Amino acid sequence: MDPDDSHPDTPSPAPRRPDRGGSTAAAPGTGSGRGRAEPPREPHRPGRLRQAIEAAGARGRRLRAALAGGPPPGPARPEFWRSPIRGPWLTSVLGAGLLVGIPVMFVTGLLSYAAYNPDLAAVNDQTPDKGWLGFYLFSWPTDPSWLYRLTQGVHVTLGVVLVPVLLAKLWSVIPRLFSWPPVRSAAHALDRLSLLLLVGGALFEFVTGLLNIQLHYIFPGSFYTLHFYGAWVFIGAFVVHTAFRIPVMVRALRSRRLRTEMRTSTGATLPEPPDDTGLVSPRPAPATISRRGALGTVGLGSLVLFAVTAGQSIGGSLRRTALLAPHGQEPGGGPDGFQINKTAASVGIRAADIGPQWRLVVRGPGHESVLTRDQVLALPQHEAALPIACVEGWSTADQHWSGVRLRDLAAMAGFPGRAPEVFVESVERGGSFGSTVLRANQVQDPRSLLALRVNGADLSPDHGYPARIIVPANPGVHNTKWVTRLTFGAAS
Repeated sequence: MDPDDSHPDTPSPAPRRPDRGGSTAAAPGTGSGRGRAEPPREPHRPGRLRQAIEAAGARGRRLRAALAGGPPPGPARPEFWRSPIRGPWLTSVLGAGLLVGIPVMFVTGLLSYAAYNPDLAAVNDQTPDKGWLGFYLFSWPTDPSWLYRLTQGVHVTLGVVLVPVLLAKLWSVIPRLFSWPPVRSAAHALDRLSLLLLVGGALFEFVTGLLNIQLHYIFPGSFYTLHFYGAWVFIGAFVVHTAFRIPVMVRALRSRRLRTEMRTSTGATLPEPPDDTGLVSPRPAPATISRRGALGTVGLGSLVLFAVTAGQSIGGSLRRTALLAPHGQEPGGGPDGFQINKTAASVGIRAADIGPQWRLVVRGPGHESVLTRDQVLALPQHEAALPIACVEGWSTADQHWSGVRLRDLAAMAGFPGRAPEVFVESVERGGSFGSTVLRANQVQDPRSLLALRVNGADLSPDHGYPARIIVPANPGVHNTKWVTRLTFGAAS
């Protein structure tokens, strides 16, 4: 049959289009030789990987163009900072002060941590995951009796005194925090990272330390844990940053004489010569204060802070000027009129806990004695003149304690010779440090007492009635109050 004679209602075959290989393919929706529709083919598109690479390349080109175009308006531009006294010399003078003070603070902080004997027992350890960071720990001594009072007093007082120096140092280098471009090389990136950790670590350590002095525990977690790990991060950044900056600091200090700067008035104050540190302003404003005035202001601030802080550790007439010491913790006059941190009410002590029903349990391997307070008073009593010193930096003068020697109680528990360590438990229900473990050398010291009286009078409830621990050179929180059980040889 001639094709022109086909039935008019019969559809004509769909035209075929050539595929990529040049052959003819059926149009979409038409049947194949077997009568089945062939699925439509999507047009060719670049792979997702190629698209991602191209997008990243475009972003990189835009970033390089932005960096090549110079810093954005604001603090990233050198002319934004206009102080004529800012420069490497002033920064180096302030840095030299911190270079002396910060290592002393770090070492005294490590000593304070060691005084808690964290390697002795889990109950003493606020940082169980410290690992090799506790490499230096040792048996904390009991001589001299004022050792912890000295180390922690220096640590806290120096930390407060250095606050103006730290703030002035941060002010002097603030243009470097906004330097452009942010990273120029691998060495520059390491320097910037150390600077970030240094500034962040310094602010964290100083702020948490100051809050701890005032007993304001508004930060999450334990102060001891946060401050300990923060100190290691900070000192690591400090060492790296110092290694980079020591040569620059030495050159800067040699560039000007301190005596000359101390004699230069505000009107005669000129900017330092431009250099590559990025601290000298390219468009300085007229001086409103001399370098002498700036250093004098910092020194005066540190002196004032010393006057209102040191008295809480030194004592004597300066104690009245210790305005930064924790307030509201002075019980008043009388035999027990010296500072405390934890009151009986704050840790849930009830009258029944420390009343006539109170008992002291003394335990050892195969031994247990249960004593009333009168029976404890009937044991041989001894006296010791010892201070109390706390992590907040405050301490008392020597108080005159009387009670039973810990080594005598160890003999009662089955250790008549060399006394071992002792696990001390309190009746307190809330707060931290309700129990502790004392080392053998602390138990054996003849001045270590289960104290029943202080300054000729029975202990007050806030000072630990009916019985408390007092050990020479011991942190205050480890002189456990409201003692109810002593277990000798527990740690071993």
